[in-house]
Amino acid sequence: MNTNLILIADDDADTRDVLTVALEQAGYQTLGVNRGATAARLLTVAKPVGLITDVRMPDMNGMELCRLARRQPATADVAIVMISASYHDHDVDAGLRAGADRYLAKPLSPRQLVTELHNAISERYQFSAA
Repeated sequence: MNTNLILIADDDADTRDVLTVALEQAGYQTLGVNRGATAARLLTVAKPVGLITDVRMPDMNGMELCRLARRQPATADVAIVMISASYHDHDVDAGLRAGADRYLAKPLSPRQLVTELHNAISERYQFSAA
């Protein structure tokens, strides 16, 4: 696992750019992709410590990506923050049931996202080490 790498999966280039800047300022390395299927392939190759995924993306949505990550032993412990413009209770519940550690609403506060991601990574690491 690359303990400093965050994979960002979002089909919106502006969102990826904002998240990249915020995460790199916080000391993370980033890898951004615009499709869920690309992110699924990179999860096992790049071995990031964290994944930020939009719910709605072409070819594989964030829910599917999250479930896939949790099913694979090599990626089961990656910290996952799901982001979406849809923030109804049933959407949040579905994201958390799919395996996301956090579910945040767009538009995002980059500072909040970095904090939530850092906390999710810390929780996953403590859980894995126990």
